Amino acid sequence: MATLTATPRKTAPPGILANRATRKLLTLGVLAAVLVPLAAARWANGTWPEALTVDVSEPLGKASDWIIDNRDSHPLFLHFLGHVSNVVVIAVRAVYLALLAVGWAGVTAVSALIAWRAAGIRLALGTATAFLACGLLGMWVPTMQTLALMVVAVAASVLVGVFLGLAAGLSDRMDRVLRPVLDTMQVLPAFAYLLPVVLVFGIGVPAAVLATVVYAAPPMARLTALGLRGADKEVLEAVESLGTTARQRLLTARIPLARKELLLGLNQTIMMALSMAVIASVIGAGGLGDRVYQALASVDVGAALAAGIPIVLLAVVLDRVTGAAGARLGQAPPPNARALWAYAGTAAVAVAVTGRLADRLEWPDGWVLSIAEPVNRAVEWMTGHLYSGVPVIGGTADWAGRFTTWVLDPLRDGLQWLPWWSVLLIVAALAWLIGTWRTALTAVLAMAATGVLGVWKPSLDTLSQVLAAVAVTLVIGFATGIAAARSDRFARLLRPVLDVFQTMPQFVYLIPVVALFGVGRAPAVAAAIVYALPAVVRITTQGLRQVDPAALESARSLGATGAQQLRQVQLPLARPALLLAVNQGVVLVLAVVIIGGLVGGGALGYDVVFGLAQGDLATGLVAGAAIVCLGLMLDRVTQPTERRTAKGA
Repeated sequence: MATLTATPRKTAPPGILANRATRKLLTLGVLAAVLVPLAAARWANGTWPEALTVDVSEPLGKASDWIIDNRDSHPLFLHFLGHVSNVVVIAVRAVYLALLAVGWAGVTAVSALIAWRAAGIRLALGTATAFLACGLLGMWVPTMQTLALMVVAVAASVLVGVFLGLAAGLSDRMDRVLRPVLDTMQVLPAFAYLLPVVLVFGIGVPAAVLATVVYAAPPMARLTALGLRGADKEVLEAVESLGTTARQRLLTARIPLARKELLLGLNQTIMMALSMAVIASVIGAGGLGDRVYQALASVDVGAALAAGIPIVLLAVVLDRVTGAAGARLGQAPPPNARALWAYAGTAAVAVAVTGRLADRLEWPDGWVLSIAEPVNRAVEWMTGHLYSGVPVIGGTADWAGRFTTWVLDPLRDGLQWLPWWSVLLIVAALAWLIGTWRTALTAVLAMAATGVLGVWKPSLDTLSQVLAAVAVTLVIGFATGIAAARSDRFARLLRPVLDVFQTMPQFVYLIPVVALFGVGRAPAVAAAIVYALPAVVRITTQGLRQVDPAALESARSLGATGAQQLRQVQLPLARPALLLAVNQGVVLVLAVVIIGGLVGGGALGYDVVFGLAQGDLATGLVAGAAIVCLGLMLDRVTQPTERRTAKGA
């Protein structure tokens, strides 16, 4: 007679051990009690051991010398990289000459035409006004240089991104292979991309374009793969039932269904390419970024602002036009669309031809409005009246000095005082608490790599600036996001401000902080705070607004006040969004803190700038690699478990 045996059920740990976080904390406590005494006995002084440091400056110097010596003779350069460089130079030069040949009137008219057909008459007028403002500021030629670089870089980024996105969207294996690569590329600061391409292509336009492509292609790849994988299954099954081939299904179903994701990818690629094209002025890209860079180097705030305004205008116009075009996808075109295109195109061509016949291709010198001198006078007035000596509140220089003395210096000194092994233990604990043991291992290895490279102290200096900036960003960002989530009027007033701030390239944020605070670590931190705030505010607001209304209604029915609803319902339920806001804030802050090396931020950012300026690629590459490791560590320590699980990491 058969007997039934009950499967033993796993019993949950009793009491407080039932909570997973509590079990992790207890495990960490036991490990710390064992490991800390052992580490303290083995490495008493706590400084990074010389035995664990690898000197890579000599091999990097030899590799750099070999590349420089063989750039004109080795087959790799002659038959491949040299051709790539030549194609980039020819393409950028051709676009630039075409823009100059059309003339300022023609470029303005054609740009307004494209904006009109993509987004409507209001944005067409805004586009025309933006290009005219570039001319009025005396920046027409640099704007055309930046635009030519942008056109080539965006075209190449879109091609590379679509190719990678197709591979990841159509193949599960390629998706698993590319996902960690794209994850890593998206958390790296833009500065980290400059040195490798400089090592291979040297200073100039090819290096700038290729660095921009590497930086801007991942969003296109991600969103292309997302669009292909998110295509309606029923539509695909219906198309397949008609006997179509895989290629026909891709062209007639998958890609059309993914149009919105593709256009969003184009929007993100354009914005990242513009940001990188400006930063790439450090390696000889020219254009508006070079004007800003040269002005910042001489602390000429007026000249920097004159070049920075066109950058912001370009960013806003490109963002609005591509965003509006995506929103209008799927709408039926007006019945006379072709006739409107024909009339508008004829008008644009007529404007361009008229300007050429009248020999008015260049922006007239008499139409230039110089703002550098009045801006510099205003800065001088601020230096004399607002920098210091303001009653009660003190001046901006006083604020910067106090922030450096009371926050940045103690934080840096405290981190550098900690034994190296304790820093690694703290990193491991934080990463494991928020993720898995794989996350902790990745974070520890990334942080340890900065010591192995011999830049442990500069990395901790950079980390102190990041932590200080993130703390201020989160306090202001969470408070602003909560206010926006609870007030529709405040959210409407805040939206255009956030839109403008999110479209500004990173480089531009340095201009106002230099005008207000001078140079140093505090201005670099201030620029990072302003740059990261919009993302933190938006994510916080969205997370709080998406809390289940039934939960809020239940809390209200129990008599909970607004503050109690926020503290006991909204914030706990919005925890994943808040963690994502922390993660994005950390990544964005790191990107600008590194650029702060241009205005006295020091640490790893200074090493990168020094390496680029002096041709010391060994110093620059080591600092760049340390930035990569620091960015990877910070991303892993702050990345929500839910987001990582969704990525499959």
